[in-house]
Amino acid sequence: MRLMKIKMLLLCGVILGACSKSKPRKPIDPKPSTTIFQKTIEESRQLNKVEEEKIEQLIQKDSTHTYTNSLNGFWYTYVKKIEEDKPTPKAGDIAVIEYDIRSLNDSIIYSKEELGVKNYHVDKEDFISGIQKGIKLMKIGETITFVVPSYNAFGISGDGNKIGINKSIKSTVTLLNIN
Repeated sequence: MRLMKIKMLLLCGVILGACSKSKPRKPIDPKPSTTIFQKTIEESRQLNKVEEEKIEQLIQKDSTHTYTNSLNGFWYTYVKKIEEDKPTPKAGDIAVIEYDIRSLNDSIIYSKEELGVKNYHVDKEDFISGIQKGIKLMKIGETITFVVPSYNAFGISGDGNKIGINKSIKSTVTLLNIN
């Protein structure tokens, strides 16, 4: 009987000891998210560098056009330039445009017939970032081809349809009117 009591006491002690609060463990490296964040930034820089090299090669091969590198992160060339002093779209205007979207090798992704005429509310509506900024350079009647890196186009998500992730695009835009 005495042995039974000792076994019961030992069992109760083990059970009570197991129920004590455990101390939380601290991470070995307290900054893993910073490392991941820095790695992501570096990968993005490398991707942007590769995209810009491809765009620069495309521009060098196109000897029939002169491209301008905008401060807004895209390149453009005039297909039809209006020399007259005419207004350009500004925030709040409605720019009536016709445009297409192509890959860098000029394969049509979306034709202008497929996209139709667009009434774009300047700076009030979500649109392709590079083209959004580029439209504000245009005069009525002008046609410009924009070469837009992915970070100023559809980025890491693509368009969810025909344009994949991290794809640079070309787009020829005609400004039909400003309302």
